[in-house]
Amino acid sequence: MRKLKYLTTSIILVLSLILAILSFDVSARPLGAIAPDLGTAGSFAVLGGSAVTNTGPSVINGSLGVWPGTAISGFPPGIVVPPGTTHASDAVAQQAQNDVTTAYNALAGQACDTNLTGQDLGGQTLTPGAYCFDTSAQLTGALTLDAQGNPDSVFVFQIGSTITTASNSSVVMINSGSGCNVFWNVGSSATLGTTTSFQGNILALTSITLNTNASPEGRALARNGAVTLDTNNVNSIVCSALLPTATATATRRPASATATATLLPPVKGLPNAGGGPIRNENFSLSLVIIGGLSAIILAFGIRTYRNLDRPKH
Repeated sequence: MRKLKYLTTSIILVLSLILAILSFDVSARPLGAIAPDLGTAGSFAVLGGSAVTNTGPSVINGSLGVWPGTAISGFPPGIVVPPGTTHASDAVAQQAQNDVTTAYNALAGQACDTNLTGQDLGGQTLTPGAYCFDTSAQLTGALTLDAQGNPDSVFVFQIGSTITTASNSSVVMINSGSGCNVFWNVGSSATLGTTTSFQGNILALTSITLNTNASPEGRALARNGAVTLDTNNVNSIVCSALLPTATATATRRPASATATATLLPPVKGLPNAGGGPIRNENFSLSLVIIGGLSAIILAFGIRTYRNLDRPKH
């Protein structure tokens, strides 16, 4: 009985050690968000579903398009800065909308790290991760996004219905972050108030309205509704410059698209990780520790088990 007791105790210690280390490994994994692949939509600064309308001298740094709608109005006085191009209901815009849908669904499917429902984003400082609102979101004042020294940090905001910013509001990135890695997944419509300084890529199911002098650094991509502009500066070039140039053999772009347009480099995948996918880079080290300690405990248990068989003098 004593032999069985010692052996059983050793086995229980080994199993307890394994469970404890695995539990620590899981709990130590960082919360995180994943940047979606925008595909050919990465070349666009503004993309509407039903229409794009503009008032005043808006400046679009990136391509401009609409699909399945056909109407783009207000250019001029608005301008599309080369090498950005305009695509009204053509194959390029269609493929870009398909890629927006894919990216939108990927964002919507990410696990929520922190639920901010009912809280105003203004006055908050957030670290990389996925944040969600069950219904609408509001930004009044300044929202600070702290990348914590990691230029590849990703911020995802999943918003159930609408997002609205008050006039003079802002999204401020600090500590090496980039607005290119901020994604606003909006369940219906996004409205930026006058003179809002905004960071990130807006992917809205319905419409996007940029009021007078609102200036997003990123993209305004509306799946089904219109994008409405009024003397805005929409700049996606800073994001395209961070990405590798696509090859001419990209399989997701229709053959007709290459014959009808010159595109900015499409997004083949923004850098991951405000913590990245849920994983632990030290997982292999944990396995080594588990194996080593388990071997020691088992060896001790077996030695004790054998010693009990030896006659006492």
